[in-house]
Amino acid sequence: MRASLFITCYNDTLFPETGRAVVSLLERLGVSLDFHPKQTCCGQMHANTGFRGEAFSQAKRLVRLYQEAETVVIPSSSCVAMIRDQYPGLFEELGNESLRREFAALLPRVYELSEFLIDRLGVEDVGATFPHRVTYHASCHGVRALHLGDRPYRLLRKVRSLTQMPLPNVDRCCGFGGTFSVKNAEVSSAMLAVKLEDIVATGAEYCTALDNSCLMHLGGAMHRQYVGMKTIHLAEILASTEASPAEATV
Repeated sequence: MRASLFITCYNDTLFPETGRAVVSLLERLGVSLDFHPKQTCCGQMHANTGFRGEAFSQAKRLVRLYQEAETVVIPSSSCVAMIRDQYPGLFEELGNESLRREFAALLPRVYELSEFLIDRLGVEDVGATFPHRVTYHASCHGVRALHLGDRPYRLLRKVRSLTQMPLPNVDRCCGFGGTFSVKNAEVSSAMLAVKLEDIVATGAEYCTALDNSCLMHLGGAMHRQYVGMKTIHLAEILASTEASPAEATV
């Protein structure tokens, strides 16, 4: 199988280790990967702050870039949610019929990472080893937009030597929300404090998620409060083996 990796601007700029982990993981599973160096942003930040024209430009660029792809894999549930939830409105408002057809043809081939592994490849055991206690933070986009359900948990259950630590109030938001955390800093900080209490109470060594934006928000609070826990994207856990263990970010 061949797939194209849309790494997202957030990962490309701040968390390149996630992209490397996705490549390592998928190649181990026999997937041939393409990477388009001209990829930029899905346009989520622009759309969420009212810059519809700029968001449309990014959406058009993504569709044109990947229109011939067999599948597109994205290690970010928020970016996949942007494509599924907001692109239709952007193309209806600002696009033309040809572009709408191109988008409609591409959309069924766009997958978040855990969707791709379970729904497209049909695998849960990816051959990973990660000998640590791990709790999973379900991001809002993954829960409410993509309805990922138990897919991340099924993948984690098959990781050798990993102990899952259940997270109380798993459906609560961490408070990041992109520009929400900037525009509503006090509310965001309050939400973060409550979420961090639940995460620390699990006794886990690592907190994982499918969105590095959430993990950056949580990891900053962990660092400031010296809680002794680390954050790591799910892709990095799944790419980890005895021979090549993952290195977590703090």
